[in-house]
Amino acid sequence: MSHFVDALQQEAAEAIARMREAAIEARRLHARAELMRHMLTTARKVKDKPKAEAVETVVREWMDAWNLGRSDWPHIAREMDAFTEAFHDYANAPSDANDARVAASAEALDAALSREGTSIAEQMAFRSQCAHGWWELVAPTPADLPGRKPRPSMPALRSDAPFWETGCADFCR
Repeated sequence: MSHFVDALQQEAAEAIARMREAAIEARRLHARAELMRHMLTTARKVKDKPKAEAVETVVREWMDAWNLGRSDWPHIAREMDAFTEAFHDYANAPSDANDARVAASAEALDAALSREGTSIAEQMAFRSQCAHGWWELVAPTPADLPGRKPRPSMPALRSDAPFWETGCADFCR
């Protein structure tokens, strides 16, 4: 027979598990959506430039934001080029076909990043200057992340663990 306190503890543990899964998925989806929003905004800013120049400008900007040197990551740069070209075409002529190219190139970029043990969402959350602070509360940037650089836009957290694994003392100092 389950007693009141034990039942409450079990109910709370189940709720925390559901919240944890939802927070991780929300972070993944939001980081990915933020990159797409930024890419479209940037593509619209450079849409009147010659395509090669516009693509190079955007790719350089994002690879710099992600702390990835083009010459050090040529396979990522190739996918980023195709991704950016698709956004450039969409910015100049929104259509179902160009939208499908954006989606397909996003999947190809994510696959290339996955082969390196990362993803669009991780790049946005752990490396980008455009990261949202709450992402760090869900999955703090690993201290041993290769190429990690300080991001002035990100507030320093008081914990190296997700918020559900820390006590109030970690954040309430």
